Amino acid sequence: MRILVMGAGKMGSFFLDLLSFEHETAVYEKAPERLRFTFNTLRFTSMKEIEEFKPELVINAVTVKNTITAFEEVIPHLPEDCIISDIASVKTGLKDFYTQCGRRYVSTHPMFGPTFANLNQLSQENAIIISEGDYMGRIFFKDLYSRLGLSIYEYTFEEHDKTVAYSLSIPFVSTFVFAAVMKHQDAPGTTFKRHLDTAKGVMGEDDYLLQEILFNPYTSGQVERIRTELKDLLDIIERKDEAGMKAYLGKIRANVKANS
Repeated sequence: MRILVMGAGKMGSFFLDLLSFEHETAVYEKAPERLRFTFNTLRFTSMKEIEEFKPELVINAVTVKNTITAFEEVIPHLPEDCIISDIASVKTGLKDFYTQCGRRYVSTHPMFGPTFANLNQLSQENAIIISEGDYMGRIFFKDLYSRLGLSIYEYTFEEHDKTVAYSLSIPFVSTFVFAAVMKHQDAPGTTFKRHLDTAKGVMGEDDYLLQEILFNPYTSGQVERIRTELKDLLDIIERKDEAGMKAYLGKIRANVKANS
């Protein structure tokens, strides 16, 4: 299959490495310096090159902010039967875009990223495939993700957004709060250092990505849950309620066990 990857960032390069030995691959990147380390793939910097390549599948791996813009730029230069796809962690506006453009499409979300995941060992990671996409496109990504050992879930766009609001906004907001109140420690403990490493990783993400995850319409409900839990915990602390603290710790240990 002729596959065009848009964007030679970390995830774009990951997909190129993954696909280039079994498919005819090409990458389109506006920043030529990013193409220096691409291997075993064609390197494009113009739409004319894409037209001549005639891709059968496009994987849009540009930043979340530019996903739709990149599609709008490349679609006029694609064959009519080419499947377009995205791997965006935020699907805001994509369902409407796909409906309006009239193209075959598939939308997926590898639930891992280069910040924390070991891209060479993904057997403990997950991926979401949007069920509203093209059948053959979904089969392609299902096979690809299965070979990586990922656990695969098929959700609608709405179900995906609800999942992201839970699985990303809660740890992100918790990290924000930690980072907002922390002070320099000359002799930090192990737990503090681990939280700090997590904070550094989260804050290394693109600002627009963080913003869009938090502006997800389902995020505010999750943040409200955090506020409620903090209020209950503060009440226990202020009253020095030993029985209440024991019960609270039991509850959260059960939650940790259930999600392990």
